[in-house]
Amino acid sequence: MTNHLHKGDLPAGLTLNGDIAVDTEAMGLNNKRDRLCVVQLSDGKGDAHLVQFVQGVYQAPNLIKLLTDPARVKIFHFARFDLAIMRHYLGARVAPVYCTRTASRLVRTYTDKHGYKDICKELLGVDISKQQQTSDWGAATLSQEQVDYAASDVLHLHRLKAKLDEMIAREGRQELAQACFDFLPFRAELDLAGWANEDIFAHS
Repeated sequence: MTNHLHKGDLPAGLTLNGDIAVDTEAMGLNNKRDRLCVVQLSDGKGDAHLVQFVQGVYQAPNLIKLLTDPARVKIFHFARFDLAIMRHYLGARVAPVYCTRTASRLVRTYTDKHGYKDICKELLGVDISKQQQTSDWGAATLSQEQVDYAASDVLHLHRLKAKLDEMIAREGRQELAQACFDFLPFRAELDLAGWANEDIFAHS
């Protein structure tokens, strides 16, 4: 298992197969104020690839081609945030997508713990450290601890998807889950357009 750090874009000759696990790191949780710093990816084979951006430079054609490939499902945990920040900074409308947090909320109705750390522990028996979550992702040089943390956020998503898909099928919620996943890119567009904190489906 190797974590690869790339500057500005994925290498042109890099081959990643099948569905792709994706996550982002930013300066904060306001996707218009807090700049995108890192996009990390894995094809589930054990390696992770991190793309680190210099402030204000987001020309990444190889990465964007992969993210927008209609034949590849992009697997996220809390896709809503990642989709919005990549749309804002990379201009990429990422689809099709799968969100392990959304899937968890649809089938793990016996708990209110749907964080990545929680579901990795329950479904995979894996302990995830969140120590680097609030570190400075805008630093010119990322520490090895930051690189390893960012990689850990994508290395388990394929297995989580497989476990959650089993639960979704068992509970008969495949169609509902797919509709939610299909809507997520549009939910991200609503966030960017000003409806982040408003339920437009509510009566009032």
